[in-house]
Amino acid sequence: MAITLRVLGVIERAGNRLPHPFWLFVILSGFLLVLSWALTAADVSAESPTDGATVAVRSLISDDGVTMMLDDLIENYAAFPPLGVVLVVMLGVSVADKAGLLTAMLRAALARVPVRAVTFMIALTGMIAHVASDAAFVVMIPLGAIAYRSIGRSPVLGAVVAFVSVSGGHAASPLVTPSDATLAALTTAAAGTIDPDYAVTPVANYFFSLASSVVLALVVTLVAETLLSRRVAQMAADDEAAGHDEAQGHDDAEEELPDLSLGADERRGLRAAGYTALALVLAIAAAALPAGSPLRGEHGAVIDSPLVHNVAVFLSLLFLATGVAYGRAVGAVREPRDVPDLMAQGLRELAPILVLFFAISQFLAYFKWTGIGEVMAISGARLLDSSGVPLTLVFVGVILVVSVMNLVLTSGSAMWALIGPVFVPMLMLLDVAPETTWALFRIADSCTNAITPMSPYFVLCLGFVRRYRPRAGIGTLMSLTLPVSVSMLAVWTVLFLGWYALGIPFGPGAPTP
Repeated sequence: MAITLRVLGVIERAGNRLPHPFWLFVILSGFLLVLSWALTAADVSAESPTDGATVAVRSLISDDGVTMMLDDLIENYAAFPPLGVVLVVMLGVSVADKAGLLTAMLRAALARVPVRAVTFMIALTGMIAHVASDAAFVVMIPLGAIAYRSIGRSPVLGAVVAFVSVSGGHAASPLVTPSDATLAALTTAAAGTIDPDYAVTPVANYFFSLASSVVLALVVTLVAETLLSRRVAQMAADDEAAGHDEAQGHDDAEEELPDLSLGADERRGLRAAGYTALALVLAIAAAALPAGSPLRGEHGAVIDSPLVHNVAVFLSLLFLATGVAYGRAVGAVREPRDVPDLMAQGLRELAPILVLFFAISQFLAYFKWTGIGEVMAISGARLLDSSGVPLTLVFVGVILVVSVMNLVLTSGSAMWALIGPVFVPMLMLLDVAPETTWALFRIADSCTNAITPMSPYFVLCLGFVRRYRPRAGIGTLMSLTLPVSVSMLAVWTVLFLGWYALGIPFGPGAPTP
């Protein structure tokens, strides 16, 4: 333990750029032009294992390539799979968020927690908070700090626990989140390279995500109580020995951090939202109960049905209905026109993602048209198959590679849009279902979020930490998040391998591994 603490101290002292993802994909598109031309000139191709046809790389620097880029530019963006899904889901989420429901839910979850269970509850609530998307960071970090301070513990540790839970466990949640809808659409698009009719639903990883949220909350709790608490105490001792005074930072935080308690209107709103959610779920269940229901699939199927395939629509409706119920109780929704106003407020915050989607959609369209992804997938699958490398090592390799990439490309949708078209088809050719590959990506895209300064929320957490420890820098926060990040990565990988070995489906409708 002493050696570990010394290493973390070194990391703190030593700690102190990729372009914006939009420009990154613009640059990658330019690189793709040159690469497609070079590979076409070299006559690079592969034989499809499905029908024996030759798949050759096509050059974007050609008459056909230029025509495609110009003619399809608008269609590439308008038909981008995640675009419609994200917009529809966020219409409902925006109402729940702007009416104050999501914040009230998170505060209520932490309001009456036994002292011994505070760390675990903050960690688990952080997993649940993913349903609020990026707002989870803004809400949970200060709430974690005040929860710890209220029981006489270091608010720095509380802020860090909340941060690593939301960021490190980014893809683990007991609830279906807007991110699930986005990544499912991207996975479906990637799987279309091999099977155009393959569909991945937003709940295709739900079983694995649910179990992961509990396991990771336990990991965060164990590391925080056994190592991070000592590290924070060591920091305080070092400051005291050096004669530093952190009182001003503590006082500032006292003034600015919110109270966890809920008002009467908020409690009434939460009850109204709960009753509304229950009524809506029961109504949908009743509508889907008859064998001939239009919500059922062929021959009365439940999993392969419009209900599951369009879960994003029902998710949006759930947020909308509960948001309105809560808003009416607290006065945030007074008349019908307030609802579209709240939707508009939420969608305005979505503007940066919509801009990023434009660059991503063009790159993916170019990538698919050139055939480079298909050739890479076929060649990679054959190489792995002929080498005799066990799938277990392949899985671990994918997790490690993507985890390193995540240090510099922190947007999950952007990274999955970049690597999904290669990894999903490649592993499909090795008889690994897209849902399984998506589960791999969940792990790799999450754990290292907590240690990369490239993430804007790393900087946000650092700002809260500096309220209590003004001299804290990037190295300070990294020394606190690194042990949790590594532990989560190791345990989550083991959980995946065990899950796969036991042949447990990753979610409803997902094939058995």
